[in-house]
Amino acid sequence: MIKRSHIRQFLAVVDAGSFTRAAQQIRVTQPALSTGIADLERLVGATLFIRNRRQIRLTEAGGRFLPIARDLERGFRAADGFGRAEEGDKPLLRLGTIRSVPGEILQNIAALLARDFGLEISENSESELRAAIHGRRLHMAIVPLRPGERAPDVVPLYEEPFVMFVAADHPLAGRDEVDPEELASETMIARRSCELLDATSRFFTRRRVRPRFALRSDSDERCLRMVAAGVGITTAPVSLAIGGVVPLKVTGYDFRRELGLVLDPAWRTLPAVEPRLSRVLETIGSIGTEWRQEKVDAAG
Repeated sequence: MIKRSHIRQFLAVVDAGSFTRAAQQIRVTQPALSTGIADLERLVGATLFIRNRRQIRLTEAGGRFLPIARDLERGFRAADGFGRAEEGDKPLLRLGTIRSVPGEILQNIAALLARDFGLEISENSESELRAAIHGRRLHMAIVPLRPGERAPDVVPLYEEPFVMFVAADHPLAGRDEVDPEELASETMIARRSCELLDATSRFFTRRRVRPRFALRSDSDERCLRMVAAGVGITTAPVSLAIGGVVPLKVTGYDFRRELGLVLDPAWRTLPAVEPRLSRVLETIGSIGTEWRQEKVDAAG
């Protein structure tokens, strides 16, 4: 008998394009995932994936099975919420977010949504969050928007620059701008959650800046606090500023990001969702505008 776990595993591999990434996303071991897919293939009587070292892709039978699996997963989710809906509970909203969203922004958005929805919040990378929206494992995600990305299912929040943060008493703190080469002797702190980590590394490597690293952490707060403590310096969106650090413009380091909400279009039009959601989306959009005026512009 085909179980929901089979469908969940199948869709995870399709959306991730990799058994390794799929196993990580649904939090099972890779051998367990491989066993589950093999069981599903036995049950449906067909090979669903072509496996090779470079990529995982669907067979013809897998392509035919995919819309069936999507429909089954939607049915499972509807069944999950049926009893709660009958009891008058709030509809469930699965919200994803990148780790570098400022806590105040996330707090304000969550507070608005929690009035009308029961929230489940998860953190992940932009690519994984977008894959989860596409695979309908998430209903909404806060992610960096792509250039020109505008659609009925996208709610822009705010745009901001990336800067170098140094301690308030750092010798460079009073400068308006520095050349990258001036940072060659500085100790750096790496924000592992940064969506521009690779681009930042390439930027400084091209300019022969290869600093020593004092800390590599997934926690933005920890990284910025270590900057304030004088342990090192780091790049970050300007909205992540805390007391004791100041932004410093680095010549040529002109990266920016625009954050926004990306929604699952099928979920947002459900009868139990659409009236509630329409009441809060406009207000959510204004949160970003107010944040930029109060925080981003104030930081320069």
